[in-house]
Amino acid sequence: MSFILKFLFVMVAMIAADICWTMYFIETEKRRSVHAGLWGAAIMLFGSLVTLNYVEDHRLLIAAAIGSFIGVAGTIEYKRRKEGKK
Repeated sequence: MSFILKFLFVMVAMIAADICWTMYFIETEKRRSVHAGLWGAAIMLFGSLVTLNYVEDHRLLIAAAIGSFIGVAGTIEYKRRKEGKK
């Protein structure tokens, strides 16, 4: 796989992982154990995909950082707009 494809793969996987982290905290705060547990399992899966890729090439940490920002900020913005808050 080319570097650009790996970069995009890691970035998308990290977006997914951080969406899962954000939702995990939201569900944990609501004391919804099964929902939080499912998000926790997804965190492990997506986090593993990211780790397996950037261990080979440390330049992919940049993709992970970008994906992390997009995942968290995007999820919070989405939830805020969905709940009608500014």
